[in-house]
Amino acid sequence: MHTPAAPIVCVGGLNIDRKLRLFAQALPGSSNPCEAHETPGGVVRNVAENLARLGLPVALVGAVGDDAGGRLLLEQAAQLGIDTDAVIRRRRQSSDSYTAVLDPDGGLALGLAAMPLVESLNRWALEASAALRARAALVVADGNLPPDAWPTLLAEASSGGVPLVGVAVSEAKMARLPDRLDGLHLLILNAGELATVAADPAEAFARLQGRGVARVLVSDGARGLRLSEPGGVLRHWPAPAVPVVDVTGAGDALAAGLCAGLLRHAGDLDAAARLGLDLAALTLQTVDSVHPELTRDFLCNR
Repeated sequence: MHTPAAPIVCVGGLNIDRKLRLFAQALPGSSNPCEAHETPGGVVRNVAENLARLGLPVALVGAVGDDAGGRLLLEQAAQLGIDTDAVIRRRRQSSDSYTAVLDPDGGLALGLAAMPLVESLNRWALEASAALRARAALVVADGNLPPDAWPTLLAEASSGGVPLVGVAVSEAKMARLPDRLDGLHLLILNAGELATVAADPAEAFARLQGRGVARVLVSDGARGLRLSEPGGVLRHWPAPAVPVVDVTGAGDALAAGLCAGLLRHAGDLDAAARLGLDLAALTLQTVDSVHPELTRDFLCNR
């Protein structure tokens, strides 16, 4: 397997994931028995961990507090070989967190994001890591970023030639994307996030590409992936059928697989899509946000 010398730079949310899985359907206004699980999380952090476990060089740009959560995030990244030099440490601040309330079948019933630190990643904060991104093989940015971060990243991609991949994080945060998205090589989102652009998928694809996105890839759960390319071409890949333990992190694994695939074979979106789907399917079968047994063999055997 060819490993790029330049890093994949992942910019966005770093947080602690707290997962509460209900034993039965929730009863509003009442105490509901559940099991709890805590793990490092954050969309772009999950992408970075997947990539690092696949043996690819990764650097993070984000922000953590000086609490136990922040120490956990940095220590775990160091163990994986992820470069955290560009991660901002905020004194006397709690690290960002995401709490997922899961149905008994593992589906998401409610997600709660307490993420004030990611708001500090504005254009001035990003200037400190500009040189890191300039020498990257790929830049991945998640939708947690504040609106004024995107013009900086898009301008860098347009002028420097380093591909920029955007990963949406929620329907509520789709509004953070600017009107113009020129320079965005690929936007990855789910069906709900696509619907915030327009109710009709074809219209939503057209609007996003009219705003400057080169390619739009939509994950539709068990129905697989849809990709809209320039010229209105629409492609589809079915998803593998696997038993679902926990949906948290599966979309991030999909994004990581797509990025790894694009680095291995530039322009081969078919291979990248299949790799992303396989990695997402693996992640659906664990309670962790990233599968703990993922190794570089996952890539080498393909």
